[in-house]
Amino acid sequence: MELDLLETDEIRLNRQPILPGTTLPSSPAGDYLQTSRTSPEDVCTTRTPRSQYRIFNRTDVVAEGWYWLLPSAELNRGAVRAVNILDYELAVFRGADGLVSALDAYCPHMGAHLAEGKVEDNQLRCFFHNWCFDASGKCTDIPCLGGKPRISVSTRSWHVREHHGLVWIWLGEGTPSSIPTPPELIGVEIESSLGNHFIKNCHPNVVMINAIDEQHFQTVHRLPGHILHMDPVANSLDHISFFNTGMVPATQLIGRLLKSFYKNVLTYNLDYWSGSTGTVTLGPDFLHLYLMFALRQTREGKTEGYAVVFTKKRLGFIGAIINSVVLFLTKLAGLYFAHGDTRVFQTIKFNFATPIAADRAVISFIHHLEQQREFSRHIE
Repeated sequence: MELDLLETDEIRLNRQPILPGTTLPSSPAGDYLQTSRTSPEDVCTTRTPRSQYRIFNRTDVVAEGWYWLLPSAELNRGAVRAVNILDYELAVFRGADGLVSALDAYCPHMGAHLAEGKVEDNQLRCFFHNWCFDASGKCTDIPCLGGKPRISVSTRSWHVREHHGLVWIWLGEGTPSSIPTPPELIGVEIESSLGNHFIKNCHPNVVMINAIDEQHFQTVHRLPGHILHMDPVANSLDHISFFNTGMVPATQLIGRLLKSFYKNVLTYNLDYWSGSTGTVTLGPDFLHLYLMFALRQTREGKTEGYAVVFTKKRLGFIGAIINSVVLFLTKLAGLYFAHGDTRVFQTIKFNFATPIAADRAVISFIHHLEQQREFSRHIE
């Protein structure tokens, strides 16, 4: 039994720093989780009302980080779209140079919605009185004043980038970090494909922890034995990795079959950023598959997301065929793991009332998320 995982020292989550590359303690005791040993079955009672968390499973705040706004293909040159994220109303447009910009939606003159306007070169002109704003949010033209404004007027501009077939927005006051990418593919030329769009009837943080919940792989996905043992490592304030160190059991036929494809442990590694974007690296030693789940909260506190699949780019005609096949297989793998979990996501009322030693990865996820910088939902 691994009871010691639930007997950590008191940890003040709002004070203790995370050092990159360190293995996290497996129980976030202290300000947000009060744990105690209560039975020989390694069960501990926990009181975790949603209000006691700083960030985890809350609908009024998220962790600072990158969140997807819309698919790149839905925003042509010269187009503007109205987008809502965390109740922030935005006007997102693509200029003549192909770059995407995002401004607060309502014109600082009288509050007309800028998405009703039109794109001119790399600027956005309001429909109501024709005031014009550049990508930085600065007003560059007020027609009734003879052109160039004699007063300083601006609206908020947001950091946006395009990667992996999506437009991303930085929610936070700090310096934007890199867009999440599977670690094995950093610095490598890659090919990606946007997968399925989905809605889940629960919080994005709850969807994220499902992939590191070791127990459900036996009960829901019927994998043999204790095939997974997820060890957490904090890479930075907003990035945590989980590496599987579990061995493939050779006591069953399926286990012996799987073991023939792995020299050591079964490859199943996850990386999470800001508690809402995660990548999965899995597959046999000779071919790793890479999958991303990019999630965000809806207005109702549910999950809206996209799957993205990746592969190392192979050149030439044959390489292009292989790339297409690998991306297709990766999409199938994602659908397999999603099958069955959807039933849980549609009906769960998450309440981590009785954590046990087998929940160590989930507890580490919560611990890491609780120490990140927060970004609040917009309030009128």
